[in-house]
Amino acid sequence: MLLPYLCVILCFQGVISQRNTRELDSLLQDYAFRAFVRPRTGIVYDGKVPSNLTGIGVAALRLRSGSLRLRGVSYKEFHIPAGVVEQPYVERLVLVYQNLGNWSSLYYPLPGYTFLAPVLGLLAYDATYLSATNLPELEIEALGDPISITFPDVQSGHSRVPAMCVYFGFNGSVRFNSVVKGNTCLTTSQGHFSIVVESIAAPAPAPRGGGGGRGGAGGGSTSIGGGKWRNKKVWIISCAVIGGAALLVLLALIFAYVKRCRRRKKIQRMEDAAELGVPLPMTRVGYTKVPVALETRTRPLLENEYLP
Repeated sequence: MLLPYLCVILCFQGVISQRNTRELDSLLQDYAFRAFVRPRTGIVYDGKVPSNLTGIGVAALRLRSGSLRLRGVSYKEFHIPAGVVEQPYVERLVLVYQNLGNWSSLYYPLPGYTFLAPVLGLLAYDATYLSATNLPELEIEALGDPISITFPDVQSGHSRVPAMCVYFGFNGSVRFNSVVKGNTCLTTSQGHFSIVVESIAAPAPAPRGGGGGRGGAGGGSTSIGGGKWRNKKVWIISCAVIGGAALLVLLALIFAYVKRCRRRKKIQRMEDAAELGVPLPMTRVGYTKVPVALETRTRPLLENEYLP
């Protein structure tokens, strides 16, 4: 019974983050379309973002669908090969480019991983109305060779942990893939991409005075990230207990309400059955109507008829 409530608690933070990223995509689409002062097909137009988003880069490129499908295009860090189609079909489309820079970890938090490159986004929109806002994204798919993203400046990671490509979907999903040629990621659809490496926590200090313990050297082993997991576990248990208590109170109120409704229906049925019999005057006693007899039905007879 508590499992659905616990799942809602665990997904709450992810839902908030997903909502913020969707709002950012809509905002950057607006500023990218504003760069089309005198739009020409096949020309990259760099947009300007407001001062409160300094550090984020945005650009727009308008293309014909047929040209994109037959020839492909190289656009910033993205190389789109021939064979890419969009759904639903439009005659012209706009590819909006995003570079979140130092805002990457804020809008796309990834606990346990370190970003080695900024998050880059590629989103497709209908180019029919270049002054429109809050447009829905088109779905683009590479039917042949995949789309490649080459990150020019990739920070060095841990030598013991290999770097990985990460893909952030519109529905909040996260997928990992191998890095190609040290700084290239491959994809078959649009979205947001980056290169990350798994974080390695510093080893915990060895316990003092533990030389005589059972197990010898094996007794000093430590677990990576144990403190974070314990804190997270305590938080989950606390939220589950509070949520369970609230759920029990809610169920108790619902049970009391249902019981009261059933009692009212039973009394109503009794009243209806009584009204179908001998009609009697009714009066109210408390919250219930009951029949009453105002006079006797038979007159009394004397036991001795010779009395005067």
